[in-house]
Amino acid sequence: MTPTGETMNGTADLTEALAPLGRDALDEQELARLVRTITGEPAARPTSARVQPFAYPIGTPSTEELLQLFGTAELPTGDQVKWSCFIKKLQSVRHSPLLTLVPEQFREDFIRNIPWQLEIAVHQGEISSILPEGLRLPTAYRIDVHDDDRAVLWMEDVQQAPGCWPMDRFERAAYLLGRLSARRQLHLVEPILPRPGVDTPGVGLRYYTNGRVMMAALPGLADDQVWRHPLLAAAVCNAGDHGLRDELLELGNRLPVVLDALDALPQTYQHGDASPQNLLVPKDNEDEFVVIDWGFDCPQAVGFDLGQLLIGLAHAGELSPDALPAVHRVIVPAFTEGLAADGMTVPQEQVLYGYLGSLLCRAAFTALPLELFGKTDEATEALFYERVRLTRAMVDLVKEII
Repeated sequence: MTPTGETMNGTADLTEALAPLGRDALDEQELARLVRTITGEPAARPTSARVQPFAYPIGTPSTEELLQLFGTAELPTGDQVKWSCFIKKLQSVRHSPLLTLVPEQFREDFIRNIPWQLEIAVHQGEISSILPEGLRLPTAYRIDVHDDDRAVLWMEDVQQAPGCWPMDRFERAAYLLGRLSARRQLHLVEPILPRPGVDTPGVGLRYYTNGRVMMAALPGLADDQVWRHPLLAAAVCNAGDHGLRDELLELGNRLPVVLDALDALPQTYQHGDASPQNLLVPKDNEDEFVVIDWGFDCPQAVGFDLGQLLIGLAHAGELSPDALPAVHRVIVPAFTEGLAADGMTVPQEQVLYGYLGSLLCRAAFTALPLELFGKTDEATEALFYERVRLTRAMVDLVKEII
């Protein structure tokens, strides 16, 4: 008996197994080439295949679908080997159902400003040549670009080390991100995906802050009815944090000054979305990070990457907000040390401002899951409580610079 969707009886069965890929399904010869690339065996013959959705919530409008492809192949010796592949379908945000959340008058601008081809450019460009030892890209087996602003990446299916991140892993990640930032100073590299205006310092964060934060999040946080909603009101009460709203609104008033201060700091091209979820740790080499899902392909204030490194796991519910101060204490000096190791000497105070100022703009006002108003289950109630605590942790950290 074979698993659901897996077939082993010949070409017709393999074609049927790949049907969930839709128009991106491979024919017999294409599948054979893919399997030979994955296995490194030039005479491998696919004998089974199975497609399954990858269980991870998609929050990026330029991602259409995430899938895994598994199978077996026969070698000339008669031995059977297993193989797997991670499939990421990309799209212009004009195809995304999330576009309906953007006010109609801003949609065309939003489409132009979200570089859906960025990850293709990462694999087709030279970024791998400047990654410090300890960071690497996943192997790209195949890239298909369609003429309707869609594409498919067929990549290494990284088998990740189990368990929570220990503190020294946060420290090492911060150090390597610092080295990467130093190697991507403005006078050394170009954007991964050159386009008009992308080389303006802080343009990405400013676009996000002026839109997502100042036009949507802050008006919501200023609304009395939002804070009276049973989900948020109960979470605030249970956390004993009745001052959170006023502190958020006060910080919101300071955003223009913070953005200007960030633009005045040393600038580098960074990863742009360096959460632990995008720094995969292979189970066969836990000293290495496989770097995926690059973002904000424009100059940002030094330290920008530390914000997502800090809160990524807490935002996903995999790390308690209580742990964030300890993570915070190790990542700033480690990042600063990494910068210096590649010749970029920056005072730690500037790294701290770049990191926490960017964290304020990008995450502090949007962590409360107001989009879940209307749900009444216990999991949602627990999520609101944890997000109140996460927001409080960010607000308290930001007080170091404001």
